[in-house]
Amino acid sequence: MPRIYQHPSPEEVSLAQVLFALSDPTRLEMVRILARRDAVNSLDLAPDMPKSTVTHHTGTLRKAGITTTRAEGRNCWISLRRELLDAKFPGLLDTVLRQESGA
Repeated sequence: MPRIYQHPSPEEVSLAQVLFALSDPTRLEMVRILARRDAVNSLDLAPDMPKSTVTHHTGTLRKAGITTTRAEGRNCWISLRRELLDAKFPGLLDTVLRQESGA
């Protein structure tokens, strides 16, 4: 049976949760990677990190409403919910993505 991931509805996505999720440098780098690609295998977001840590970070992004996760076989494909974020918080994602890594 395929894994089913729960995603918050647009109404459930809050600015506080999004900002919390983006406050971690690892998750912020994951979002930068996702912004450049359509979908990324979860383990490719942080190949040098333990799988359990990647799962924690990708779960935090998903629960905040920043990403969607789709299971395909043994892989989890992650995509940025760009349209939702731009509609709910205009300019936020662009501002975050413009910031230099490690700044």
